[in-house]
Amino acid sequence: MLHQTKGIIIRTVKYGETSLVVSAFTELFGVQQYMVKGVRSTKKSAVVSASQLQVGNILDMTVYHNDRNALQHIKECKQAVYYESLFSDVKKNSVMLFMIEILQKCLRQPDPHPELFYFLEDLLVGLDKSTNYQTANIPIFFMLHLSHFFGFRMMDNYDNANNIIDLREGQFVSNMPIHQQILCEPYSECISLFLRSMQVKDLDQIKLNRQVRFELLNACIDYYALHIQPFGVMRSLSVIRTVLED
Repeated sequence: MLHQTKGIIIRTVKYGETSLVVSAFTELFGVQQYMVKGVRSTKKSAVVSASQLQVGNILDMTVYHNDRNALQHIKECKQAVYYESLFSDVKKNSVMLFMIEILQKCLRQPDPHPELFYFLEDLLVGLDKSTNYQTANIPIFFMLHLSHFFGFRMMDNYDNANNIIDLREGQFVSNMPIHQQILCEPYSECISLFLRSMQVKDLDQIKLNRQVRFELLNACIDYYALHIQPFGVMRSLSVIRTVLED
C-alpha cells in the first residue's frame, strides 16, 4: 500500500552499479530500509535524486510499505526541510553525523516512534540555525534528552546535597557509591543545566570551556555504554573532538 510519511535519512549503502539501499527513520514506521534503483545512474529518469538521500536530510516521502518485506520502495519524495548550513558547515555536519550514529546504536527495532522522530527533526532544524556556541553544546544536549525515549533518562534531582551523578543509576546522589561510574562537581552541576534546557536557544546560557565539554561528552558516552548493550565504539567521537576544539 502507498503511504505518505516524513523520513530522515540515516544511512546509505551502494547496491549494484546504480542503486542504493537507504535506511530512513520514518514518522510512521520507524526505521525502514528502502531499495532505490537507478539513483546513481547518469540518466535523468530516476524519481529520487542522490542529493535528496544525503544522511541527515528530512524528506516528504510517498512509499510502498508491506510489513512482511525487509526492503521497501520509495515511489517519490521531495525535500521537507531546506538546510541553510548543515551540509556546508564542517562543525554542524560533524555534530549531525555524531547524532545519527548515536541514534543508530539505540534504534534496535523498526517500531514506530513518532515522538522521537519529532524530537530529532526539531533538533536537526535547530542545529542548522545554531550559533557556534550552541553547536558545540548540542552533542551533550542531544544525548541527555535522547535517553528519555529509550527509558534511561537521567533524573533531574540535582541540589547542594545530591551533587554526585551515579551513572549506573542515572541520578544525582549525596554519597559516593562503591563503584567508579560517577561524575562529581563542577561537572555534575553542568549536567543538571543541560537536563533543564529544553531548546537549542537555551544552550547559550551554559558556559563551558573545551576541557569541561569533553569531560561531559565522555561521561555521556559512558552512560550510554552502561545502558545500551552492546554499545561499541563511537566512530565519530574523534571527529567531534577535533572540530569542536576551538
